[in-house]
Amino acid sequence: MPSIIRQRLKPRRIPFRHRVARSAVAVIYRYHNEQPELLLIKRATREGDPWSGHMAFPGGKIQAEDKSASAAAIRETMEEIGIDLTQCARFDSRLSDLLTRRHNQLKPMVVSPFMFELTDDITFETNYEVAEVVWVPLAFFSDEQNKAPYQWKVGPMALNFDSYNYQGRTIWGLTYMMIQEILRKQA
Repeated sequence: MPSIIRQRLKPRRIPFRHRVARSAVAVIYRYHNEQPELLLIKRATREGDPWSGHMAFPGGKIQAEDKSASAAAIRETMEEIGIDLTQCARFDSRLSDLLTRRHNQLKPMVVSPFMFELTDDITFETNYEVAEVVWVPLAFFSDEQNKAPYQWKVGPMALNFDSYNYQGRTIWGLTYMMIQEILRKQA
């Protein structure tokens, strides 16, 4: 089965990424009934975590012991959902770096997404950071009717974003932006 991504667009890498805090995520996909699906996690609700309950790709902060950003994505995936991407998936491609801020701080952080195609059947073993694992058909994201406005409240302010609502789960922010890049590359 061919990759869901055609390597027509070069991912954008933020030049100063090695000078700021960094995170990496694993964008995992599989073919189910010959249709591509993306794996998303719902983050567990935790006090003090501004991203509690949000839909995301598995991943997290790059640690000093990680040999690379992709190694961090692989490690974080193992920690969060119990699958070893080196054993059950193949690396597909890298998506563009995204600039965000660190939790509860205004300092910048760069998030690097790496795509992996799942090649084996797997069983998830989620840790305390993950409430659930969800497979979402890529076709769902291609349908403009599935987009919805999302309002994120920050203190007294409210910010408006584009989002998807999949079976009562809101997908927005960086995850939404990564999905948009996948859709652009697929076209």
